[in-house]
Amino acid sequence: MVHTIPFALLIAFMLVGGAADAADDTAPVWAALRGDGHVALIRHAPAPGPVGDPLDYKLDDCTTQRNLSEQGRAEARALGERFRMQQVKVGQVVSSQWCRCRQTAELMNIGPVEDAPTFNNAFVLNAMRDALTAGARETIGAWRGPGTLVVVTHGENIMAMLGVRPREGEVIVVAPNPASESKMRLVGRIGPF
Repeated sequence: MVHTIPFALLIAFMLVGGAADAADDTAPVWAALRGDGHVALIRHAPAPGPVGDPLDYKLDDCTTQRNLSEQGRAEARALGERFRMQQVKVGQVVSSQWCRCRQTAELMNIGPVEDAPTFNNAFVLNAMRDALTAGARETIGAWRGPGTLVVVTHGENIMAMLGVRPREGEVIVVAPNPASESKMRLVGRIGPF
């Protein structure tokens, strides 16, 4: 028992130190979001159910789609609070028309939310994936600000644009780079809660 307590304290200090290091890793990413011309790609907050949506989904009827869980709703609110706490300069908020994305953007409460069909669900709209990706890349490549463009979309869309598979509620920060094929460069990631 005597040796157990110092070992437990050592583990606790290592975990706290690791958490501090992880927080420090995001400092430059948050700093980028406080300036002009960056884009925050956000995968919607947690929404339970199988990937995609039922075959009979309707964009104008949230009861036919996957929606945010209570945890997802809380995480979306908390993410908005993080944006305010970090003093992110939000220039515009756009969202996929899917309910779980709009819910995430609205619950973040960081600005008026505009529909952006080019960020609609590339998993469900698989036949349109290339056109959605091209439109999304053009939108991102053209962003100059003022402030940060906040985009709430789907994991499959971010994967198609960047080759990065985000977790639900994760923020992928990019800088527009019109000269590159992807029209953007990865700045960093901010993990979900």
